[in-house]
Amino acid sequence: MFALAAAASAAAPLESVDGAAFFEPFSSDWESRWLVSKDADFQGTWIHEAYTEPEGTPGDKGLMVGNEAKKHAVSHLFKEPIDPKGTGLVVQYELHMKKDLKCGGAYLKLLTASEELDHDGFKAETPYTIMFGPDKCGGTNKVHFILRHKSPATGEWEEKHLKKAPTPLLAVGETHLYTAIVGADNTVTLLIDNEEKVKASLLESDDFTPPVNPPKEIDDPDDKKPDDWVDTAKIDDPEASKPDDWDEDAPMMIEDPKAGGAAEKPESWLDDAPLQVPDPEAEPPDDWDEEEDGEWEAPIAPQIRNPDYKGKWTAPKVDNPEYKGVWKPKQIANPGYFSDEQPHAMAPIGGIGIELWTMQDGALFDNILISTDPAPAKIAAEAFAARSEAEKAAKKAKQEAAEAERKAKEEERKAKEAKEEEEAKEKAKAEAEEAKENPEKDEI
Repeated sequence: MFALAAAASAAAPLESVDGAAFFEPFSSDWESRWLVSKDADFQGTWIHEAYTEPEGTPGDKGLMVGNEAKKHAVSHLFKEPIDPKGTGLVVQYELHMKKDLKCGGAYLKLLTASEELDHDGFKAETPYTIMFGPDKCGGTNKVHFILRHKSPATGEWEEKHLKKAPTPLLAVGETHLYTAIVGADNTVTLLIDNEEKVKASLLESDDFTPPVNPPKEIDDPDDKKPDDWVDTAKIDDPEASKPDDWDEDAPMMIEDPKAGGAAEKPESWLDDAPLQVPDPEAEPPDDWDEEEDGEWEAPIAPQIRNPDYKGKWTAPKVDNPEYKGVWKPKQIANPGYFSDEQPHAMAPIGGIGIELWTMQDGALFDNILISTDPAPAKIAAEAFAARSEAEKAAKKAKQEAAEAERKAKEEERKAKEAKEEEEAKEKAKAEAEEAKENPEKDEI
């Protein structure tokens, strides 16, 4: 994570960040730099919108998703591609939720530099190199990090998903900072609000699915399990037999012989009565006083487990002499195998896009930064820290003011009630005195 300086008491909007390959603060002229998709698939609109009040940075605005249940896309193309080879890459942005996100994305796409990039705007098939940011819907609630990697063996592109994706922070009215750092050492670090959440490696097969580098060997797709293959490890002991005294018909539960009871069914016996009944042989203790102790109730006569019960007999299990183990197909050389030792040197970035399908509007993006050096991202992170502290302070002040107003109204209500009560007492007292002085009036 970045070591940040203490946040200032007042936050000012960032206009630029020295050293960043790209920085977008979404100032009033944002439309001169960004192009809303003209593709028919994307009907959603974008709004230049202020943050939820109370704002941490008064007057600052970002780019907000404008419609519910529509696809949105907007993009910016770079004059020159950004190549992370040898340096790595940092992508960072602020996300402010003006509404509760129940089903939708709030991520960025770093677009692959290629002839497919269209100056008419984002299309559904526009290729990307990295997808990064929150996605929430149904059972999904995580911060995606997906690298599209090109196989040097086959030339095919494949998405590599970070396995241990962190949970996003999406509370309404809050602003949060999302940072992804791809190091020249092939590490991937994800931070939220400058706090490290995940650290992984593009070279570790357990960190991405599928792994960036495929296995040297794979299952032979043509290898089939033989029909006579035995994969049952245990079988019934063929030498075992049921003991002569094994009674499979004996009941599991019998009447408790210690509980006593009549040998024959009483005439008043109900067949559907409970299995547990008051003990007919029980008597109240000699010192039982119903006036003091209440009505005596006989204890319940329970059933007990039959000591002769053995249940259904089954033969014990023994090792199967025919067992051959768990069948696995034989391994063959992977025709698509390759070893990319520098996957951080991903496909160069030709632009940036926000391409979403969401059921809720209100996701506001701001201060998007791309850099091959972590230092510029630290500058933007410090500005975010100032905003965040100011935002929290403003919210606290608003809550305290609301609480003070509530208490004042409560005191006013109590004072009014006390006054009305006092006036009622005075009135009652005056009426009583008048009645005493003029008894004839009451008689009339």
